[in-house]
Amino acid sequence: MTIFEQTNKILINCPLRAVPFLKGEVLSLGFPIVAESLTHVEITGTMADTMLLNLSLRTAHRVLFYLDEFYAETPDELYRNFKKIRWEDYLSEKGYISVSSAVDHPMVNDSRFPNLKCKDAIVDRLRDIYGLRPDSGSERRGAMIYFYWKDNHCTVFFDTSGVTLAKRNYRKMPFLAPMQESLAATTLLAANWKGEGNFVNPMCGSGTLAIEAALIALHKAPGLFKDNFAFMHLKGYDDSIWQKIRSEIKNESVKSFNGRILATDISEEAIFASKQNAKTAGVDHLIEFAQCDFRETEIPEGGGIVFLNPEYGERLGEELKLESVYKAIGDFFKQKCQGYTGYIFTGNFSLTKKIGLRTKRKIPLFNGSIDCRLLEFELYTGTKKIFDNDPL
Repeated sequence: MTIFEQTNKILINCPLRAVPFLKGEVLSLGFPIVAESLTHVEITGTMADTMLLNLSLRTAHRVLFYLDEFYAETPDELYRNFKKIRWEDYLSEKGYISVSSAVDHPMVNDSRFPNLKCKDAIVDRLRDIYGLRPDSGSERRGAMIYFYWKDNHCTVFFDTSGVTLAKRNYRKMPFLAPMQESLAATTLLAANWKGEGNFVNPMCGSGTLAIEAALIALHKAPGLFKDNFAFMHLKGYDDSIWQKIRSEIKNESVKSFNGRILATDISEEAIFASKQNAKTAGVDHLIEFAQCDFRETEIPEGGGIVFLNPEYGERLGEELKLESVYKAIGDFFKQKCQGYTGYIFTGNFSLTKKIGLRTKRKIPLFNGSIDCRLLEFELYTGTKKIFDNDPL
């Protein structure tokens, strides 16, 4: 029996605070949640299920397929247990492998060391059997093994994703410090964006939010942009099964939706990058780009969402300059965006006080290691400016 014929537990991980949105996605695909933690959900399924998950999930980072678990107190014992696994059943001696991990062990200060031990165990076993050592390294282009080693317990998985699912492969021109694609999708799901109404994105930067909004509106799976997943490099992989799943998912997308998506930025370079990225994503026909100050952004009739991701201002001087920007965002919401729901995603809580509007919701998320909030504002006619003293 190949690994593609087995049913095992599948761990799907994501950043801290994103689990509620990942759960929603997994449940919508028809998978019951078996367990969850702060950074992953667990289901049961097959390798074919991992294909569907890798194609469909917007908020996940990787999809892990269970292989084995054991106890190991030292790196040498870790090596011996790894070498006992029948890697010849799963890996080609002529392929490429890489190993990564999450390690919490008193004997380990650098996870690269146990990664190397485990990689050596795998290639040593294959060399003993075939007389050949497969190529190996840190590149995520072949088969990938992932393990958790906490104290003396180790669990081994195949990382079926390869390059993190957070990277869609459409953003060829990132521009400055863009929001990661999976985070953009998470904020949109948190904002209940379903492609109903208009989506307006001033300060669009490289266009990630607008592009992800378009993909959601079209029901277009984010994994369709990638042509290399790690599961493709395991023994037993059947490309016809993959092509069938991919074709079915692709056919679920639609060509248009009943609304408009507008993205603006004051930077000509940002608009150029956004247009190129949207073209690569195949949604450039849906997004109306314009170069202008955010306050000059067109707000179409009919309502919807207006979403800004302003700079945070990591240094004192930058923060002082941004105070007027955040105040202007509040004025923009109040004066031009009546009938919309406003959202601001930021990692600077003191600057949010300058907005001058009371928030309806404050959703905690992380942008990398930065503690952030997605702030929701109900912008009905006659919205009053109220100083918001609620703790974030």
